[in-house]
Amino acid sequence: MDTMTLTTTGPAGSTAPAPVGPADARPQTTQPASRAGRPGRLQRLWRGADADPSWARPALLGLLLVTLVLYTWNLTASGYANSFYSAAVQAGSDSWKAFFFGSSDAASSITVDKPPASLWVMALSVRLLGLSSFAILLPQALMGVATVGVVYATVKRHFGAAAGLIAGVVLALTPVAALMFTFNNPDALLTLLMALGAWATIKAIEQASPKWMMIVGVFVGLGFLTKTLQVLLVVPFFGLAYLVAAPTTLRKRIVHSLLAVGTMVLSAGWWVAIVELVPASARPYIGGSQTNSFLELTFGYNGLGRLSGDETGSVGGGGATAGGGMWGSTGLFRMFSSSVGDQVSWLIPSALILLAAGLWLRGRRPRTDLRRAAYLVWGGWLVVTMLVFSFMAGIFHEYYTVALAPAIGAVVGMGAVEAWQRRSSAVGTIALAAATAAAATWSFILLSRTTAYGDWLRISVLAVGMAAALLILATRWMHARAVPFVLAAALVAGLAGPGAYAVSTTAQGHSGSIVTAGPAGPAGSSRGPGGAGGPGGTPPQLPGQTGTTQQGANGTTQGGPQTGGAGGGMGGLLDASTPSTAVVAALSADAGSYTWVAAAVGSQTAAGLQLGTQLPVMAIGGFNGSDPSPTLAQFQQYVANGQIHYFAGGARGFGNQNGGSSASSEISSWVQANFTPVTIDGSTFYDLTQPLQ
Repeated sequence: MDTMTLTTTGPAGSTAPAPVGPADARPQTTQPASRAGRPGRLQRLWRGADADPSWARPALLGLLLVTLVLYTWNLTASGYANSFYSAAVQAGSDSWKAFFFGSSDAASSITVDKPPASLWVMALSVRLLGLSSFAILLPQALMGVATVGVVYATVKRHFGAAAGLIAGVVLALTPVAALMFTFNNPDALLTLLMALGAWATIKAIEQASPKWMMIVGVFVGLGFLTKTLQVLLVVPFFGLAYLVAAPTTLRKRIVHSLLAVGTMVLSAGWWVAIVELVPASARPYIGGSQTNSFLELTFGYNGLGRLSGDETGSVGGGGATAGGGMWGSTGLFRMFSSSVGDQVSWLIPSALILLAAGLWLRGRRPRTDLRRAAYLVWGGWLVVTMLVFSFMAGIFHEYYTVALAPAIGAVVGMGAVEAWQRRSSAVGTIALAAATAAAATWSFILLSRTTAYGDWLRISVLAVGMAAALLILATRWMHARAVPFVLAAALVAGLAGPGAYAVSTTAQGHSGSIVTAGPAGPAGSSRGPGGAGGPGGTPPQLPGQTGTTQQGANGTTQGGPQTGGAGGGMGGLLDASTPSTAVVAALSADAGSYTWVAAAVGSQTAAGLQLGTQLPVMAIGGFNGSDPSPTLAQFQQYVANGQIHYFAGGARGFGNQNGGSSASSEISSWVQANFTPVTIDGSTFYDLTQPLQ
């Protein structure tokens, strides 16, 4: 293999070739050492590549270790975290059918409203370690450490170890990353797969390799099986960077890109094809769809509907204009708003400054310049994803922004090192100083939105950052020994704010469907939809139902519906409650006689009961209670067949809101009119084996 080189510019403007690519691709200048003289494996692990500075590998290992500690030291404080996904993990650990389809319950009545790749990882962990919070969340934390490592390795490749370390630290300390890599939503795996896609793209560009472009397609395809179309946001600039920079003919670049697309389709399409071809009677209903179709789910509720706000069966309208809707205001500055800014935006202004400077400084380089290609890969990821999140009018949660964190880290690391190496030019020096000042100023503003850290942190960040920015402008006249202190001050000013938020995030537990990073507010860490509840706010509770009671058999009370049993915010929509010992005992009694020990409207209500009993519970209507699964006729047949024991009272979905199905409301009304209510430890259920007399 030929040695590839890139040209870097030193402080005085001189140029020197720097080797690029794996160490084994570089020419040997000495004879191989004898076997006795070769370093051992541990020594090689500690030292790293011969071309790296002696501090590089120890610093990387330290970064990965600190990230692991940060993400795991309080991991189980979140319990089952998002019970919606934890219940599906429990189901997949019990049933291979539920595992394959991503079913909410082991009897496979309905799937979650996402493809199952992230559930596969967690379910395998549970099969190995047993059902627990630790077994569910450990894979997420390990994905976080892996993502930091991948971003480091990708950035280091052409910008050096210092750039890689900066990129990794920025990613690890981004508050929303600290949240989602300790939580069980699909975003952790999605973020790792996108980072791996960027790594493979850089490798493909270096070698003009169709093999590596096909590997890019595999990672993107797996990303699709994690969270459908969101992964495609990174694809345009992955492809553009290859078409621009790969050192081969245009024809081959186009062919290689088409191979990547084909591999992507195959990597995702095999599962989609099976789901679409298997008869509906032989598989679970596709949650989140109105027609039992994964394609409808992909391009409707989870696809174009997220952009337009037209999502059939969702819980509210979108925010198509700056005026906003249930999911918050849209617009160019959405990522800097009061509900989103402290999650991810700390270094976005700096990243944009450094991206512009980096592209300018590489502007006259040859087409195949690898540093410019890296700016296209990571910068395109950042800009496209940020713009889509800013203007999407449908369902939007703050934690989606974890997808920005690797790109922010990479651009900051690359741009800072590029600007420092080109500090002899006005563009390099001014860009680095401006990025430092922007980080300090924006951190000061974000820290001013909370009282969690008092005034000392924000004032210190601003003072140190602005001083560092001014001193950066004067480094050419500064004593060499003082320069590292100035650069360290700039890093501290940029990272202190997000670092404090990251530590606050991992210091507390998070649960439910809508979670946010940072210090807890007066009511905990959850916010309402789109930040409507404000920091620490809670969404509105739906009214419960009350009725008369009378003593029933087996120590239960009978009567009308009671508040309880539903659990969670918004009538059990956003979070699950933990059933009492008495409820678990009642639902578990004679469980082998039933396919489902209970049924409940909405996936979170069903999830709480299922995780408590570790037995199948049917989620009527899927997440929102708005899917036509099952229909009233189907449910009546299940009851007639003796397949369901109890129906949980007190829970409400959103039925046919925004065009969703009314089946759950019809089922609830039919159950209340025809079956005996029983109160078990304050929670109301209907015994579907005891019709009203």
